[in-house]
This record gives sequence, structure tokens and C-alpha cells, in this order.
Amino acid sequence: MKERPWSPADDPRIAHYLLYLENERNASKHTQSSYLNDIVQFALATWGPDASPPFPWESADRFAARRFLVGFQKDGLMATTTNRKLSSLRSFYKFMEREDLLSSNPFDGLTGPKKAKNLPQVLSVDETRRLLEAPGKVWKKLEPDLTVKERAGAEYAFLRDVALLETLYSTGCRISEVIGLTDRSLDLLGGSIVVRGKGRKERMCPLGNPACKTLREAIRRRDALLPSTRREREGRRVFLNLRGGALTTRSAERLLKRYLVEAGLNSDITPHALRHSFATHLLDAGADLRSVQELLGHASLSTTQIYTHVSVEHLKKAYDEAHPRA
Repeated sequence: MKERPWSPADDPRIAHYLLYLENERNASKHTQSSYLNDIVQFALATWGPDASPPFPWESADRFAARRFLVGFQKDGLMATTTNRKLSSLRSFYKFMEREDLLSSNPFDGLTGPKKAKNLPQVLSVDETRRLLEAPGKVWKKLEPDLTVKERAGAEYAFLRDVALLETLYSTGCRISEVIGLTDRSLDLLGGSIVVRGKGRKERMCPLGNPACKTLREAIRRRDALLPSTRREREGRRVFLNLRGGALTTRSAERLLKRYLVEAGLNSDITPHALRHSFATHLLDAGADLRSVQELLGHASLSTTQIYTHVSVEHLKKAYDEAHPRA
């Protein structure tokens, strides 16, 4: 959205809604920004590109709401984008109704386009093993050519990357949850971590032995390379870059691509594929759906059920490949 001579927060109703999102819904800054963009986009589509706040929200009718949504479908945007905008505006108008700021919600009852039921991208157990082994292969290639000065940093980066991949697969956490871990979040003796997920909700995730072992090694090398006080260390991020700053999601995605190439896998695979693989492999091995739901931190069981379809697809594939009369 291009720069404008006014701020959307100049609209008292928008400003009030943003406070509600932050203080009562505990919405992240990213979520607040997305909702705000959708709301302003609707205002400018309805009252013109030169319109400025405060906007006459009560004058928007059902036809304006439907016209706004249909425009995105005609432009060929994904169903998920259109549905998100519908959700944003419906929530905003519902809030204004509840606060007695207007009497009707033009988005109430409207339905968005149906989303295509694409199955999540999942690595096989063998592909996952190859990915987890890839940092070691890269290290073996790099190690002979390292100078004494380069070795300490390179070895920490190698151990950090191994620990990151092992933790992602061991817990099924989102990449943002893993890179947000602090030393205080870890219980390596008990084999668990505490992560903060969507809606700022905390949950405990078990850690397998390989993940615990690689985390210990990475933290030991991190503290030798980048010393800190005990107080600082308790709140210190587990995964740091070589300058001592927190590893970012984008950095983690870049390093993953390197190891995907080394493992001979599709470089377009994202860190989220390890979360999908975690859930699918558990279900394939007989884990119950409720337990997987808890481990993933899903609020609804229906969200987790997509992985049952993935497991069925795996069974069908195995049947087709193995049965003599498939």
C-alpha cells in the first residue's frame, strides 16, 4: 500500500479495534498489520482512493461487501487470500456491532470461495534422515580448508544447524517457535521444551535423545564462542548467528535450502515440511490423533485431521508399489 498523508489510526473505530486486537485478542503485530491492511483496502475500494478517515462504516451495505470480495476472485487471487479478507472485515464489523458503533454487519452470512484441499508437503522417513545427515556431509567438505581463525565459528554454525533441524523434526514446532527458544525454555535433562505458539499460548513439547544431545553440544560451543553472563544466558536465544544476534526465520530458511540440495531433495521445501512430516510419521506409527493435536498446538482437531488423509495417501502409495495386483 502506497504512502498516504493520513494514518488509518486517525479513524477512531479502527484505532479502537487495533487496541482490542492487541490487548484482548493478544494478536501479534503481523496479524494486526494484516487486518489493518484489509480494512483500509475495503474502505478505499468502497469510498474511493482519495477517501480519508474517519470512514462512514455504517453506510457500507451487503452489495459493497460482496463487490469487494468478488473483485479478488476476478483478479485470480488465491481463495485463502479472499477468505482472510472476509474474516478480517467480518471481525471488524462484528466488533463495531458489539460496541454499539453501528447496527448491522454487511459481511455477516457471506461465504468465501472454497479452498482447494491440497495435502501438505511431507518428507518420507528416509528423506528426513538424509536431510538431518546433510549438515555433517557439508561439514566434512568444508573442514579441511578451514583456517584456525575460521574453525571455531564454522564448527558452531555446523552444530547449531544440526540442533535446529533435529529440534524441528523432534518437536514438530513451527520455525518461528524454534528460533524463539531461549535457554530458559529448555529442559534437556527431562527432554522437553516450552514454546510460545499462535495466540501467545505456551505448550510443552517432548524432545528426543538426538535433539537433546545436539542442543547440548550447540549450546556449549555457542557459549565458548560468544560468552555471556549467567543472567544473560537464562534469557538468551538458543540459536544465534555468528555476530551474536538471534537467528531469523529467513536465515533458517536459507540454511535449510543448502542442506536440501546436499540431501538431493527439492530446494523449495520449507521448514514447515518438517512439521508436516513429524505429524504424518507419528500417525503412520500408530499415534492417536488427539495426542498429535496436543503436540502440534492445534486449537481444533479438524486442523490436525488433514494428516490422516496424508497417512492414507502413504498407505495407498505403498499398496500400489508393493501389491502384485494393485
